[in-house]
Amino acid sequence: MNLISDPPETFQVAIITCRKQAIQAAHALAEQAKPGAVARDQQRLYPRELISQFTRLGLGSISVPRRFGGGGLDFQTVAEVFRIISASDPSLGQIPQNHFGLIQFILGEGEPSQQEKWLQAVVSGKRLGNGGPEKNTRHTRDIQARLVREGQTSRLSGEKFYSTGALFADILVTTALQEDDKPAMAFIPLPAEGVEIVDDWSGMGQRTTASGTVRLDRVIVGPDAIIPLPSSDKPTLRGAVSQLIQAAIDAGIAQGALDDALEFVRHHSRPWVDAGVARNADDPYILADIGRISTELSAANALLRRAARVLDSLASQPLTAENSAAASIAVAEAKVLTTDIALRASEKLLEWGGSRATLLQHGLDRHWRNARTHTLHDPVRWKTHAIGNYYLNAIYPARHAWI
Repeated sequence: MNLISDPPETFQVAIITCRKQAIQAAHALAEQAKPGAVARDQQRLYPRELISQFTRLGLGSISVPRRFGGGGLDFQTVAEVFRIISASDPSLGQIPQNHFGLIQFILGEGEPSQQEKWLQAVVSGKRLGNGGPEKNTRHTRDIQARLVREGQTSRLSGEKFYSTGALFADILVTTALQEDDKPAMAFIPLPAEGVEIVDDWSGMGQRTTASGTVRLDRVIVGPDAIIPLPSSDKPTLRGAVSQLIQAAIDAGIAQGALDDALEFVRHHSRPWVDAGVARNADDPYILADIGRISTELSAANALLRRAARVLDSLASQPLTAENSAAASIAVAEAKVLTTDIALRASEKLLEWGGSRATLLQHGLDRHWRNARTHTLHDPVRWKTHAIGNYYLNAIYPARHAWI
């Protein structure tokens, strides 16, 4: 089914300026999201009203600096907001992930006039959606889409995939090569002639992120809507910020799986015949397993908070190759543990619950499907490689959105 994004919404948007407000808003949204999470997953029902509520509550602008009218909140708050929401519905958590990565990109690479224009749009309630990598290229950084100059504007043509959030966006943002073959980000207010958003995401997990195809046919892009990507030697936090949010989503998946596991073991599962206990919750092996998983989740959350603090510490410092690399490594360390615990907690949930935990009516399989799908976003083996190379050989990690 081919869909063009919905007409722009009109509503009052709150501005959140303190951590307490942001956390309260995240909990309120998570409470709304949880009851329908199983049905949305099983029926691929998009969380449109919940995404609108995310925006109305003011969560979409919490990382926009106050000089542009945003909340100016720190990365510790951003990570916690994503973790809380993703514990209820990680698809809902993933949809605005690129929105926040793009805010960081605008801050790092945009001209002052571009920063003012696009960040004030975010503060007013506009959502940034991702025109993702291209499916039939050598790797995720290989770009075939092109920007061709025509007078004062440019025309953009190409096809994108993994376009998380594009279906719910007010502004589509995607990469393309300029005529000098240098890559740039193009910002396209929606709806726009020549933009086709195709609802063809069929992943086994994260089913309602609408991470499908975007087709671009000679789309008009104004000169103030093109921001060149930084050169490979320029320090940037784009990757570290993006990965921090990915790690927070994985930590949320793990928390949601553990929460549902405890509920299911207490009230819906029966003990193994050889356990010699009246309740499955008294099985000594399950108790030990839950103790290990809880400890591992605490460790992952601690590294997530530490990584966010490292990013926050750079707010008042000049960005250098050294400190941007240190930030990426801190986030990579968190990502290693959040990946592992999301997968382990979601698998152990099914083991502890037994065969009845696999019944469709419970929807518990969604935790593992979501964890396995989302953690494939960037392979954790390359995180551990980057960490080892950094500490052993003092080699800084590559600079892109996946590290």
